[in-house]
Order: sequence, then structure tokens, then C-alpha cells
Amino acid sequence: MTQSETSFWARRRAGVKAEEAALSANEQRLKAEELARIQEEKTDKELLVELDLKDPDLMEMGDDFSAFMQTAVPERLRRRALRKLWVSNPVLANLDGLVDHGEDYSDAATVIPDLKTSYQVGKGLLKHVLALAEQEAAKNAPATPAASDPSVNDESEDGELSDDEYLAVDEPVLALADPEPAEPPALSRRHMRFSFES
Repeated sequence: MTQSETSFWARRRAGVKAEEAALSANEQRLKAEELARIQEEKTDKELLVELDLKDPDLMEMGDDFSAFMQTAVPERLRRRALRKLWVSNPVLANLDGLVDHGEDYSDAATVIPDLKTSYQVGKGLLKHVLALAEQEAAKNAPATPAASDPSVNDESEDGELSDDEYLAVDEPVLALADPEPAEPPALSRRHMRFSFES
């Protein structure tokens, strides 16, 4: 047989196996749905008698809870057994408070309805940061002199400014012009000299 014929039959065998697996899974799903429908119509007491199981509420620590993990046991009975297992075992029931995820950290009970924040996607809390920046800039900005009021006499009676008024007046700062930079003196070329002690 050629390689193409071999690959054809290999693909065909794989396809047949996939079809059989899909049919088997579908049959199991249908059986599980039918079993769940039948079990829904029965009470928990009837199911416990039928499956030969103890009442989960009467079980204690050390009892075998693994019988409730079978696929034939409905989910509601399995949950009741697991609840009783957690309560009966002090290792599982009494957490010491050091478990990181033992608390309910969801804020669904405390959040305010229609809560609005200044958070923007990709920008974060931009308004808050901008307000802080403006406050910082206003704090660091130099104080501007008050506009001169003609009704207020800036000079004292003798025509001179008082000490406070003199300090408040902005005088232009005279910047001295830098002198022409002098050219650095020419450096003489030096040669290394070695001396040896004899």
C-alpha cells in the first residue's frame, strides 16, 4: 500500500473511533438526564432507602462520606453530605483566621447603588491627580504683588517707604554680564622622563 492509502485508512479509523466516542457520550448524557428526572420526582428519604445510604444529617466524624460521591447520587444529597462533613470535622469547620481566602472580600453588600468614581479606564483617577498638581503649583508659585490701590498711600508722610512696603516692592534684578571668557593659556608639551636609581 502506498503512503496515501495508509494515511486514508488511519484517518478513517480515527473518524470511526471519534463517532463511537460521541455516541457513547450522548447515550451517557441521555441516561444521566433521565436518571435526574426520575430522582427529581422522589423525596430524599426515598432516594436514601433506594441507594442504601445513611441520612447525611445523622452522620458524624469518622463516617464514610465517599458513598455520596457516586454518580447515581443526586447533587442535592451530595451537597447535604458535604455540608455535614465540613461541620463534623473541626479541622474543616473551625478556621483559625490565618487562612488568606477564608473571608468574604466581596463588597456587594456594602457598595452604594449607582456609585460613580473619577476613575477612567487607561487614565486612572485623573481628576484627583490633576487637582493635587494644581494645589501643589499654587503653593509653590511666587506671591504676586497686590495691585496698587490709589486710595491707599504707599508712601509714609515723609515720602519714604516703610520697611514692610520696601520689602514688598519687586525691584528688577540686575544681571551682571559675564565677561568675555579668556582663552586658556597654551599648555607646553611635556614629555615623560624616567629616572633609574643605580
